[in-house]
Amino acid sequence: MSISVTPAALPAPPHVPADDDLSVWPASTLALADGDLAVGGVPLAEVADRFGTPVYLLDEEEVRSRCRTYRAAFPDADVVYAAKAYLCRAVARWVREEGFGLDVVSAGELELAVTTGFPPDRILLHGNAKSPEDLRTALRLGVGRIVIDSAGEIARLAALVPPGDRQRVLLRVVPGVAAGGHPSIRTGTEDQKFGLSITDGSAQHAVDRVLGQPGLELAGLHCHIGSQITTVKPYVAALRRLIGLMARIRDQYGVVLPELDLGGGHAVAYRPGESALDITALATRIRAELAEGCARAGLPVPRLTLEPGRAVIGPAGVAVYRVLTVKRAAGRTLVAVDGGMSDNPRPALYGVRYAPRLVGRTHAAARANVDVVGRYCEAGDILAADVPLPEDVRPGDLLALPVAGAYHLSMASTYNMVGRPPVVAVSHAHPRLLIRRESFEDMSARDVSE
Repeated sequence: MSISVTPAALPAPPHVPADDDLSVWPASTLALADGDLAVGGVPLAEVADRFGTPVYLLDEEEVRSRCRTYRAAFPDADVVYAAKAYLCRAVARWVREEGFGLDVVSAGELELAVTTGFPPDRILLHGNAKSPEDLRTALRLGVGRIVIDSAGEIARLAALVPPGDRQRVLLRVVPGVAAGGHPSIRTGTEDQKFGLSITDGSAQHAVDRVLGQPGLELAGLHCHIGSQITTVKPYVAALRRLIGLMARIRDQYGVVLPELDLGGGHAVAYRPGESALDITALATRIRAELAEGCARAGLPVPRLTLEPGRAVIGPAGVAVYRVLTVKRAAGRTLVAVDGGMSDNPRPALYGVRYAPRLVGRTHAAARANVDVVGRYCEAGDILAADVPLPEDVRPGDLLALPVAGAYHLSMASTYNMVGRPPVVAVSHAHPRLLIRRESFEDMSARDVSE
């Protein structure tokens, strides 16, 4: 993905060339002469001093630039932001202003988006086990599409649609394509909880049931084959199978579906040298395959939808921690920081590798491999294992973790009764608070016991 920030949009703080690869950092990142980094024109140490640590930054211009890359690559498609990656009112506004729709998976995400001003007809509701409240809220607010994920959901949804109304739906199908960076995020195969199988006939049976419900309008098919997918090939395989199913639906029911949603899962690089999905290459291949496949099947080309989340918000985020202790154990150097698995559970869940960096001061020390660990009472609370840091790293130092925008705070908890960190937007050398730090009062307010 080619992302750029107009140099004139940022101030020119004194900086020196970085001695490390900054390729996975926001495009606005500059190495400063005092050993710090500036993101969006704002030094990270300044953000840490002003807002405390841990603290998360979001580079607004990086988010917007990534949105524009998608809009340029897919000018004739609907691109919807996958809110599960991270959602707050500001992010909803940013992606709306850049022409995106929104993909939500709960009544909570939906209510936040609509009360922020997001047009409900540009919202899709997902979920393999939607609650009655999810469905009722979607119908009350008038979402554009509800993605049906199971046969049982058809009757439940139809029973909630007011007489005389029709709700447009997509049917999530399983194309039998294995893709994704970890078994827990591969969702296109038969052995997981999402969707209806093409292979065993469940998808076609569900089509029959949806078409039999007067309150439901089948607008198209949907699939999502996994996350952190680095190549175009799995998307092409899934697309071919969906076109085949659309042709069979046309032949059996005389219904030509106008929409096809290929989901998201586009990979980003978390460390220098890792692969990311080339969005321009994806667009070129998918558009060609869609046109050729539909021509072979005698189908009109459906309206395409994509659902990027991580690829929009992930590389725009930076987490900044303060070192609390440094010690040796069993021949390893352990650098403990004031955050960890409560604000970023991904290393514990998926074994994700990061590239943290010392910021806020200069150093001349050689590097040594260390384990950056968190403050929580779990042996598995390791943010970054076996990563190079200066040998003189010490308590009080700041460590910054790039590519922290997706699936960190959206999956965060209050484990050990530690409040979740604040979120600060940076843009044009101006930091502003989006989400305040969660306090003990916030957490204790839910405890109504005597």
